[in-house]
Amino acid sequence: MLIQLHHLIPLPLREKLEQRDSDIWNKDVQFPPGQFVKIKAPSGTGKTTLIHYLYHVRYDYAGKVLINGKLWQEYDKEALAAMRQQQVSIIFQDLRLFEQLTAMENIELKRIMLPQPYCTREKVEEMAAKLQVSHVLQQSGRTLSYGERQRIAIIRALVQPFKWLLMDEPFSHLDEENAQRAAALIAEECRARQAGFILTDLDSDARFPYDVKMNL
Repeated sequence: MLIQLHHLIPLPLREKLEQRDSDIWNKDVQFPPGQFVKIKAPSGTGKTTLIHYLYHVRYDYAGKVLINGKLWQEYDKEALAAMRQQQVSIIFQDLRLFEQLTAMENIELKRIMLPQPYCTREKVEEMAAKLQVSHVLQQSGRTLSYGERQRIAIIRALVQPFKWLLMDEPFSHLDEENAQRAAALIAEECRARQAGFILTDLDSDARFPYDVKMNL
């Protein structure tokens, strides 16, 4: 699954970003399948906005976002839903867990959305053990700490099939030890699927063997 950006720039930030030397904005960029991509993005440069464009939940931009050579806008609703179920997964910065559901129920919503679930329930429990959140699986989302929510959101993103994993500051509320555990799990799952990821964050890090490092 090839992702291409052609002179992409957010309309709300256009004046500000056109004056900025970016590896992404207003450039021709492509992300071949399977790459581990880190995009370092200072505050206010459109980090979350970029992830939303790549997932096609915001459209207020000039330029083009192409998936396999086709504009996002050219995919109909059914095709877009299928892409999000089988080709592209995401960890939003605001996590988007349902507070009234348990942590496991939040994960299950994603796991069982296909006729044949990608992961078994045992696999989910194995991931939870690796990220040390087994003890919160039956707690409601509203009772979890932000770090626990972040780890549940990571597991939820990994229980579906994907060729690209989009991540917006996925470790922002984790200490380094927990961040390393989460990164190891993400890398393991991406390699098993021959999938790539695009990760945006504020700082430099060495948690992954990145193929590409860019500045927003």
